[in-house]
Amino acid sequence: MSETTAQLVGVDAQGLEELSLKNRENPSQGHKVIRTRTVAESGFRNLNHVRGHQPFLISEPHKLLGDDEAPNPTEFALGALGSCISVGLMANATHRGVRLTKIEVDLEGEIDISATWGTGDLDPEKVLGVSHVRVNVILDGDADRATLEEITDNAIKWSPVVNTFTRPATFETRLSVGDGAGG
Repeated sequence: MSETTAQLVGVDAQGLEELSLKNRENPSQGHKVIRTRTVAESGFRNLNHVRGHQPFLISEPHKLLGDDEAPNPTEFALGALGSCISVGLMANATHRGVRLTKIEVDLEGEIDISATWGTGDLDPEKVLGVSHVRVNVILDGDADRATLEEITDNAIKWSPVVNTFTRPATFETRLSVGDGAGG
């Protein structure tokens, strides 16, 4: 992990309060659909498109037969988890009037990939994927330890990505067959 030497910039407290008030007054406004599109580039290289942003690459390491040009899907998932926790930490601190000078979220995930994407050990009793996540939050700011613990607990409890990991989403899958495929 790199040490942050610049001052941590907070968020607009008034904007946060307005967003919070708007969502309390009309909770249905908080329900959104998030879309991404993943396009295989070659092998295990995938370009991911989100809104109008530049596509980002997800790959696999050499030991998993990838080119190791980018983080793998699980590393991106843990990165999303850490980023969501970080956003929650900043929002909760701002809401309480606490000025944070440092936020770091270190994550470790234990994963079983023995099924090798459905081509390896297909024991139906196995629980695949990340089974345990260790989260280490490093905070510094103008509050005591008890307040920083409350901020951390609240950020974890209300994190959409933490809740996605702990309360998995349902899946609805459909196949669209392209031209020349599926003869």
